[in-house]
Amino acid sequence: MALETIAIQDKSLAGIAEKVQHGERLTLEDGVTLFNSHDLLTIGQLANLVNQRKNGDNVYFVQNMYINPTNVCEAHCKFCGFRRDKDQDGAYTMNTEELLHYVETRFHPGIREFHIVGGHNQHMPFEYYIDTLRTLKKAYPNVTLKSYTGAEIEFFSRISGLSIEGVLKELMNAGLESLTGGGAEILTERYRMKMSPEKASTDMYLQVHRTAHQLGLKTHSTMLYGSIETLEERVIHMLRLRELQDETNGFMVFIPLAVQPIKASAGIKRRNSAIDDLKTMAISRLMLDNFPHIKAYFINIGTQLTQLSLTMGMSDVHGTLVEERISHAAGALTQQALTVDELVWLVKGAGKRALERDTFYNVVKEH
Repeated sequence: MALETIAIQDKSLAGIAEKVQHGERLTLEDGVTLFNSHDLLTIGQLANLVNQRKNGDNVYFVQNMYINPTNVCEAHCKFCGFRRDKDQDGAYTMNTEELLHYVETRFHPGIREFHIVGGHNQHMPFEYYIDTLRTLKKAYPNVTLKSYTGAEIEFFSRISGLSIEGVLKELMNAGLESLTGGGAEILTERYRMKMSPEKASTDMYLQVHRTAHQLGLKTHSTMLYGSIETLEERVIHMLRLRELQDETNGFMVFIPLAVQPIKASAGIKRRNSAIDDLKTMAISRLMLDNFPHIKAYFINIGTQLTQLSLTMGMSDVHGTLVEERISHAAGALTQQALTVDELVWLVKGAGKRALERDTFYNVVKEH
C-alpha cells in the first residue's frame, strides 16, 4: 500500500505519514500527536503499511496453556483482581501433585507452550519456583516453558539473595526458555509509585530483560494501558522498550493490554473504548519499529476487535490459552480460551494467512 492511497483527514499527521513512508523513526512528539488525533483510519492504515513490510499477510498464533501456580502475592497492585493474601478466601498455592493434575486434565498433544505466571508468594522459597519448572519440563519435555514476568524475576532475586543473572541461570537450568511480557504495566515511576509500588521499578524491569537477552533468551513485553497513565507516558513506555531493543534485539513481540475494571459488572464507561484500543495497538506498531510483531490480545479486547486489528498492524492473535485467570479475575468479559479452528477463522476472516507457530515464531503449520 503506497502512501498516496491513504486519504489523510488530520493534516497534523502528514509529516508523520511521510516519515512512515520513508522508514524514518518516529519521535516522542510524533507518538503524542498520533494519540491526540481522531483520524483512526489514517493511523490504522499507516500501521498496516509498516506491518505489511515486516510480515506481509502472515498472522501467527500458538497452541499454548496458561498455568498460574499461585495467586498469593505480597504486592497490592491497584489493577489486580487475581491476588490473594495467604489466609484469604480463594487463595491457593499448587504443590507438585496439584500442578501436574491441573495440567494433565487440560493438556492435549498440540500444546507447544506453557505460559507460567503467578503471584509473588513470599511464603514460598525460590526453590518452589524452580521446582515448578523442573516438574513441568520432566513431565512435558517437548513443551516450551515461557515462564515468569520481569517483576517475578526481581522478586525471586530478593527472596533468594541471588543476582538477576543468578536467578535466570537457575531457572534456565530447570527448563526456562523465554520470559513472559507481564509486569511492565507502564514504565514510568510516577505510574508505578501509584499503581504498583511494591513491584520492580522501571529500571529493574528493563534490566531483567536486558540480562535475559544477554543470556540468550528471547522475551516478550507488555503495556497495561487505560488507567491513570498519560498519553505521553504510553509513548515513553514504548520508547524505553525500543531503546532496549536497539541494544539487545531480544524482544520478539509487544503486547498492549487494555486494563480491566476489576468487576465484571462494571459499566461500559469503566472499560476502555474500542477506538482507544485500536489506536493504541496501531501506534505501538508505528513506534516500535524494531519489534517484529505486535500482538492483539483477545482476552482483553475481545475477538471482534482482535480480528479488526489485523487490518491495523497486528500480526499475532496469541493462542489457545485453555484457561485464562488473571484478566478474568479483574472483570474481563471475553472468552477464557479459543480453539485452533476459532483462531484460524478470525485470521482468515480478515483476509490473512493463519500460521501456527512455536514460541519463537518458527512456523509449525499453515492452516
